[in-house]
Amino acid sequence: MTRVPQQQPSLAVAAETDEPGIGSGYLRTTEHDLRTLFGQSTALFASLAGPAHMIEAANAAFFAAIGGPDRARTGVPIAQLMPELAEQRFIGLLDRVYRTGERHTGRGARVLLGTGSSAREAFFDFTYEPRLDSGGNVVGVRVIGVETTQVMQAQRLTAEHQALLEQIARQAPLEQVLDGMARVIEEIAPEEVLVSVLLADADGRHLRHGAAPSLPDFYNQAIDGIATGDGVGSCGTAAHRRQPVIVTDIATDPFWDDFRDLAERAKVAACWSTPILARDGSLLGTFAMYHRVPRSPQEADLALARVFAGTAALAIEGHLAEQARAAAEAKEKAARDDLAFLLEASTALTSDLDYTQTLQRLATLCAPSLAPLCAVDIVEAGRVRRIATSGPTPADERLLASHIPVYDAADDAVARVLASGVSEVARRTPTGPGPWYDLKVTGYLCVPLLDRGRTFATLTLLTTDEDTFDGHTVTLTEELARRAASAALNARQYTHRVTLARDLQAGLLLPEVPTLPASQVATYYHPAGEGLDIGGDFYDVFRLAGDTWAFMLGDVCGRGATAATTTALVRHTARAVAPLLPGPDAVARAVNKALLDRPHSHGTGFVTLVYGHLTPSAGGGLDIELVRAGHTLPLRIDARRARPLHSEGSLLGITPDPQLEVLRLHLRPAESLLLYTDGIIEARNETGEQFGEDRLARTLAVTSHHTASDIVDLLTRAVRDFTGTMGIDDDQAALVLTATPGT
Repeated sequence: MTRVPQQQPSLAVAAETDEPGIGSGYLRTTEHDLRTLFGQSTALFASLAGPAHMIEAANAAFFAAIGGPDRARTGVPIAQLMPELAEQRFIGLLDRVYRTGERHTGRGARVLLGTGSSAREAFFDFTYEPRLDSGGNVVGVRVIGVETTQVMQAQRLTAEHQALLEQIARQAPLEQVLDGMARVIEEIAPEEVLVSVLLADADGRHLRHGAAPSLPDFYNQAIDGIATGDGVGSCGTAAHRRQPVIVTDIATDPFWDDFRDLAERAKVAACWSTPILARDGSLLGTFAMYHRVPRSPQEADLALARVFAGTAALAIEGHLAEQARAAAEAKEKAARDDLAFLLEASTALTSDLDYTQTLQRLATLCAPSLAPLCAVDIVEAGRVRRIATSGPTPADERLLASHIPVYDAADDAVARVLASGVSEVARRTPTGPGPWYDLKVTGYLCVPLLDRGRTFATLTLLTTDEDTFDGHTVTLTEELARRAASAALNARQYTHRVTLARDLQAGLLLPEVPTLPASQVATYYHPAGEGLDIGGDFYDVFRLAGDTWAFMLGDVCGRGATAATTTALVRHTARAVAPLLPGPDAVARAVNKALLDRPHSHGTGFVTLVYGHLTPSAGGGLDIELVRAGHTLPLRIDARRARPLHSEGSLLGITPDPQLEVLRLHLRPAESLLLYTDGIIEARNETGEQFGEDRLARTLAVTSHHTASDIVDLLTRAVRDFTGTMGIDDDQAALVLTATPGT
């Protein structure tokens, strides 16, 4: 018998494939197992004589290939020994070679050997050669061939194996890879085999269904989730021992005591299980080959199991790596989403510096983003007030708003959280009375809002379905509550500061405009910004002796407490000394001395001021005398024009002897005097242009008589129209005196 070189499919394709996760050790092991599966190809020889093709001689390989010992006979026609060849045209080919003397060669010829259930499919490369006598006559046919069945199967196996590796590299779904692998093995195995792949849980203690296309569904369902352990069938034991477990006869093997009836129903009699291990030795699952009859494995069977257990390991590890990557990406995305939600929420919570609106906005942010229903409760004067609700419908919101928790009730979740300062979460309706049934509440999360450790409010989220509050939602809600508490406290502090500033500012201005003889008085004040700081602009009107009245309008350098101190100093000094001094210039000098004598801690800024006295004239109108200490020019307004009044004067609070010039004028009835601060003429529009003195004069150059209030309205409307949405950068103040006919 002649040995021919082993015919192998090319392993270079598999070995050179740069598949992620496929190591060189795996490839070397796979190559060895594939060579085992290929086996050795053996030359076949037979010598046939005469037209009947009588078998004169044949080697053992020939008889082994055609059917073994039952057909190992000579001296009989080949058609008698192998009647199945006639229907497959092989006898006809022998006849043609014998008749023509021409040689015939076939490659990869498919032959069905045997009949009935014992028939097998085989493939051969063969040559029919004519046998000649000394005279050159054909006396028979010589048959030379090589059975290539195992090689053909191995070639297909290699191709299918390569296709599986390519699927793994493309990250095809694990179910698709494992199911395809099982079907390939079942199709190419020489005997009937049923393949199963079970996948290990993360803890390696249980096995889950992976793929088993030919096992009955009831069987797959029954073993789905079996524990790993010694004696737990073939697969559970193999997983536990981390080594192959071969059960050749399920009916007698003790490993199958608990599953024997199940195996009998599934009509399986043998099970060979191989553990699927990761590169670090951890358990990934099991690869099992079932047989209908008791059977022991050959080396080729074990090699097949090793090849595909390794392939399954690659697929499962790739799947787990992809799952880990997807989970990491999902976690990263969730973190980004959480951060975006918190940033958006922080922006929304701080967009309005109003305590109540901040907490109401909190409820809107939570529903439906975190839960279908939300309520915010605050503590005021020992009582709980529900300040905000949010829900899918207005009716739900009203129903939720109608429930007010009791501050000291032991059976109320809000009361408990207010008392403990600790979040409370439950997969049930809140304890205590409430509209829980009508709202279909199934769970709640109540989180405290803290102010230096003291709970001043609570945020309650309510679920209305099977969803529950997981740790992620609780953490996110607590962080949102922390930010909301900070925003609400800032808003409350801001509100208090604004109220305080307004109260202080009001104390530095006239509480109400007095009624003067033969004149009208109108005032205007508008602080810059949001009113947190006390402005430096001020005005005042107060009575002196007889019908004489004092008036002033000024601007203190700076803002805030220092400006308030200086403003108070100017006003109160003027009010104190004006009845004792002869004229406006003397009063202004007294104010200047007070500014220079003030403590350094009370400020050192200068003051601009217009200060004057007015007295009704006997013939009608007003007699006025005033000084201008570095302030904007007063405007005299009559029916034709508005013109500035020039009067020299230096700033107060700078030098001990300021230059001051007394200006005297007479306002006829319907004429007005306008005093204003620089915030009006320095107001800017969107292009940066200032309102200016010229525009002010043109605005007030009216052709008809106006009251003092009309002039203020005309002035303020013109400034608003000019600035548009730009707002103002400096305080604005104005004082208008209009002479009226005498009585």
